[in-house]
Amino acid sequence: MISPPAQLEALLFASGEPIQKKRLASIIGVAPDMLAKAADALRAELSARGLSLVETDDALELRTNPEATELIKKLRENELSRDLGRAGLEVLALILYRGGATRGEIDFVRGVNSSQTIRSLLLRGLIEKTEDASDKRRPRYKATTDALAHLGVGTREELPSYNEFSAALKEREASEESEEVV
Repeated sequence: MISPPAQLEALLFASGEPIQKKRLASIIGVAPDMLAKAADALRAELSARGLSLVETDDALELRTNPEATELIKKLRENELSRDLGRAGLEVLALILYRGGATRGEIDFVRGVNSSQTIRSLLLRGLIEKTEDASDKRRPRYKATTDALAHLGVGTREELPSYNEFSAALKEREASEESEEVV
């Protein structure tokens, strides 16, 4: 069994976003004071590495070390200078024509893991995370106005064959849901 600081690091890394301290303590199975000690130990271990532990009153999150800011900036500039590529356009089109989508929905339609493509679109400001009304634990991605401007349209409805594609998507989803019920 790995140590509580290592468990904390694994959970925060896997999450990729802040996690409430109460939830972390519950998952690891420690009291709040032991979670605080694990956080202090993890913070000390990370001090000479590329990650740092960010702590608020009620949550913890792993972030890149502030000293790595220039390196991260170079990476992002390199990513943003490249073309969207086929994968980026597929994901963006799927989000636009569906009116939003979760990563699971995107992965299902594309048949591949789309995490890096979604990350790239988020960095470029072409999509944004919103709360999924049906499951608040997962984000729903929607296109931004920058995405529409990038594509040279003012509204989603101006996209090529928007009405036909969005109707076909809705029809396909409805038939899949009815097949699941049977």
